[in-house]
Amino acid sequence: MKQITFSNASTLSWFTFSTDQDILVRVSEDGKILEWGTEVASERATNYYSPRLQPYMGRVDYYGTEADTINKGKIKNIGTCYITYYNAFEVEEKRGKIKSIGRTMLDYYTRFDNPAYKGKLRLAGSYNLDYYSLTENEAVKGKLKSVGVTRIVYNSSFDDKMIQGKVKSIGSVAYNWGTSLDAKGYGGALKSGSYRQNVDGITYILR
Repeated sequence: MKQITFSNASTLSWFTFSTDQDILVRVSEDGKILEWGTEVASERATNYYSPRLQPYMGRVDYYGTEADTINKGKIKNIGTCYITYYNAFEVEEKRGKIKSIGRTMLDYYTRFDNPAYKGKLRLAGSYNLDYYSLTENEAVKGKLKSVGVTRIVYNSSFDDKMIQGKVKSIGSVAYNWGTSLDAKGYGGALKSGSYRQNVDGITYILR
């Protein structure tokens, strides 16, 4: 896994994997390919990239009649990176979801693991993923809690209304956000920390 992106610095948007040709593949937490391509850096802003990937213009193949009905028409390979899917005989929570991207294996929570997380990504290569339970504070429940050894902490619903649910820390990296006590226009804006930060080998992106 190469990147993890949050929208509004709060809600998980996607996980990003890199192929052996350095093509980025964005995947939702429930195992669907969202986009693939390369990042385009801004010429005017440091460490800023376009939200959309530059489309990959190389070869992309799709599964045909050789695949079962649930996977027919899905992406088979992007360049030299082959993608496999769980077949129709798997448990419902895995059926039709990505099983591997190149050499990276993916697995998902089922109702037998934890009904609250069922269908969400549980394993990505060597990274185990955990989520906040539905009994947690309203601002954090169901959100991504940890990636391998890296713990993710959010501001709770007891914090200032401008920062509720926003990422508070990722591993040892802390984020400080403007509150309703700050000058107009600064509430909810990042005061310290970086919108793009490498933590324990993964780049975390806050948008």
